[in-house]
Amino acid sequence: MTDNTTTGAASGPYDLVIRGRVLTADGESPREIGVADGRIAAIAASGAGFDADRIVDLADDEVLLPGLVDSHVHVNEPGRTEWEGFASATRAAAAGGVTTLIDMPLNSIPPTVTVDALNVKRDVARSQAHIDVGFWGGAVPGNTADLRPLHDEGVFGFKCFLLPSGVDEFPPLPLDEIETDMREIASFDSLLIVHAEDPHSIETAPQEFGPGYAGFLASRPRDAENAGIAAVIDRARRTGARAHILHLSSSDALPMIAQAKADGVRLTVETCPHYLALSAEEVPDGATAFKCCPPIREEANRELLWQGLLDGTIDCIVSDHSPSTEELKGTGDFGTAWGGVSSLQLGISLIWNEARRRGIPLDRVVSWMSTAPANLVGLQRKGRLEVGADADFAVFAPDEQFTVDVRALRHKNPVSPYAGKALMGVVRRTVLRGIEVDGDVPRGELLRRGEV
Repeated sequence: MTDNTTTGAASGPYDLVIRGRVLTADGESPREIGVADGRIAAIAASGAGFDADRIVDLADDEVLLPGLVDSHVHVNEPGRTEWEGFASATRAAAAGGVTTLIDMPLNSIPPTVTVDALNVKRDVARSQAHIDVGFWGGAVPGNTADLRPLHDEGVFGFKCFLLPSGVDEFPPLPLDEIETDMREIASFDSLLIVHAEDPHSIETAPQEFGPGYAGFLASRPRDAENAGIAAVIDRARRTGARAHILHLSSSDALPMIAQAKADGVRLTVETCPHYLALSAEEVPDGATAFKCCPPIREEANRELLWQGLLDGTIDCIVSDHSPSTEELKGTGDFGTAWGGVSSLQLGISLIWNEARRRGIPLDRVVSWMSTAPANLVGLQRKGRLEVGADADFAVFAPDEQFTVDVRALRHKNPVSPYAGKALMGVVRRTVLRGIEVDGDVPRGELLRRGEV
């Protein structure tokens, strides 16, 4: 498409027309977007004169982005709703320009490892979702027979751990069972997503905790990630299954990942804002809001992760929003505090703040945080601003500055390592299928694999 060509239905009226700076796969330019029945019906150069009952003219400092897609969110409801819930999580997501999230199979009770458990979670989410929500299934010891039924019920793939997950009801999967499950999953072309830290490497690492971050960092060495990722690559190579490495933090693993991809292993990789915006050197003593697994590593490691994004070794950026209560998170002891970072509302601002300092354009950020996660889970109408896609948008002011106030964040517990951090880039409005998300009326839909 060029700026002089109208795509889609050229005639109106539409339900909604948005005019202003628009970021599509062809770049950013003044355009008009016509929306009908919740989808993008037409895109044209500015001045096309689209008509609608509702016409929105963007401010000069705003740009229209496709709604972000976050494929790694721990909503925790039911069972640990005091940590997070669907209402609070989806409000926070919408405030950060996220229009679709995929919920992890833990830390809810029951975990999403059977169809019955999936139905429980859907029943809880249905009336609370302010954005669209899909679900991962879980792969745990003994549930191989549940994987195909969960797939048929619409989960987007299956998560497993190589080591204890932190909650007893979601135990780790031994490598022989991972290979068995990969062969099963390959038979219906689903996806295994893996928390890849090798348990033996961690068991033999120093375990000296307290308020100092260095002790915690030493307890989760890069070698644990590197060994875990190598084991996953080996099983994916042998089985032909699709595998996805979750929350990559060790830059040491990038060469083996790049080689596996070059060899044709069906492998994708994500990283997270906390690994790209924070470094070990800046973590104060007792600041357990920074604790996550695998850990935030050194600044030099962070720069190599950015290079891995730029050269395509890393595919996408997602939040790994893993909240808990203030009591569990704020112990001041890196050995006892819950490990997880809450950033669902801040992702685009965190990444844009870092990207612009490195001369990386906004369209690359959007591809990592919207298009690539949508492609990962097979959502063809999400994560893109094109005719036929869902009319999911984020109105973004890339030059506006703000300071993070944890009490103003929408997730349930006001804990964040970004408290007081100055950021560039503000999401001013979020639109789901042509209707602005107001945080009052839940209009999100529950998504099933293959339906969107």
